[in-house]
This record gives sequence, C-alpha cells and structure tokens, in this order.
Amino acid sequence: MDQFLLLQVRNSDDPMRQQEVDCFARALHCEPAQIGVFDLLGGFPTGADLAPYDVVLLGGSGDYSVAEGGPWLPPALAAMRELYDLNIPTFASCWGFQAMAKALGGEVVTDKSRAEIGAVEVHLTEAGRSDPLFAPLGNQFLAPMGHQDCVTKLPSQALRLASSDKVANQAFCIPGKPIYCTQFHPELDRAALLQRLRAYPRYVEQISGKSLEEFSHDLKATPKTDALLARFMQQLRTSPPANR
Repeated sequence: MDQFLLLQVRNSDDPMRQQEVDCFARALHCEPAQIGVFDLLGGFPTGADLAPYDVVLLGGSGDYSVAEGGPWLPPALAAMRELYDLNIPTFASCWGFQAMAKALGGEVVTDKSRAEIGAVEVHLTEAGRSDPLFAPLGNQFLAPMGHQDCVTKLPSQALRLASSDKVANQAFCIPGKPIYCTQFHPELDRAALLQRLRAYPRYVEQISGKSLEEFSHDLKATPKTDALLARFMQQLRTSPPANR
C-alpha cells in the first residue's frame, strides 16, 4: 500500500489543511490515512522523515508566497533540493510547482496581470504531447487554477510540458527524475476548487472581477486533469525510479 507525504505550507488554523489531504486522497484513489503531513513552516524534513514514504506531494499554500519569501522559505527550498538529490518521486502543484522551480534555479514573481483562477485552458508543448503522463490530456484541456505568483524562468534541467495564454510555464518534469510539477491543481475537481475558493474569497473578485456567486455559476468542470495523479502513480509502478 503506497504511503504519501504531503509537505504543507499552511497556518495551523487554515481550514484547508485537511481539505488538501482529502483532495489528494480522492485523486490518488487512496485513503486519507495513507497521507502523512509535514509542516514546512516548522522546519526541514530529514531523511528519516522522508524514508517511510513512497511519494512526496506538494500543493497550495494558503497565505504564503515563494515570490515574497520569509524565514521559512530557505529551509523549504532546501527540502525541494533534497527530493531532487535523493531521487524521491514527487508531484508538486501550484505553490509546490513554484517552490520546486525556485529551488532548482528558476525564477518566481508575483504578477497580478498574469493571475489565473477557475477552469483555465492549457495547451501542451511539443514535449508535453510526447510525454506519457501528459499526452492523454490532449493538445488542449481545462485545468483548475488559483494563483498570482508565476514561474517566469524554469530551471535549466526542467522540460516544459504545458502553457496557457497568460503563463508560459504551466507544467514541467525533470528528465531522469521522478518529478512532475504543475501550476494547476490536478488534485482538485470542480467541487473542491469551489470549496478552496470559498475559504479565500478575496482572490475571486480580485482576479476574475466576479462575485463568488457569479464565479461559481460560470465555473466549468476539469475532467481531463482529474486522472493525472492516478496516472502518475501508474507510471511509477510501471517504471520505478532507480536508487531508492
């Protein structure tokens, strides 16, 4: 039975702490009890912390930003580099996507002109169309989003897999490493995205210009990304990483 470690960057009173666990469990077709949690606001996971787990997950961050930083960020980025160095299977979305990019030498900025929220159309790059994990998504697909920070430069070792009209870097993998990262949230379906946005309602009006009620009415489902995490696990079982 696979065991997952979710590295979170959320305050202790953030109502989305458990919701995030439940969302990953749904998308991975596992029980929430199979997902342990480590709080990156409290420090750096050691090798002993990581050893019991088969896969590491990273998701959103509530009120924390890679671009804005803080004293918690350098240890968190060190954790990303540790995942890379130890060849640990990792799937990172949203904040995790930005953190992994930053940790490996990329650049992240806050740019409200490129903020995205809701179901956003994403298209695959040539590399994405030939990637076994991303190719089944089709050339274009809707993906659940909610971000104001964006990755403006990928790490040199990263391979870009997807883009949107506003944000060039929507997904990447690290060739030779079991690491995939997406700006969008494949762990969220429509209902979960709405639940997440209700917890942070100010972002809906700031980014979309709509009230939460209007936004909810117009929000489309994102069925293609719903299978991405399960396909990631299937790929790991078919081709397990070396040196683990």
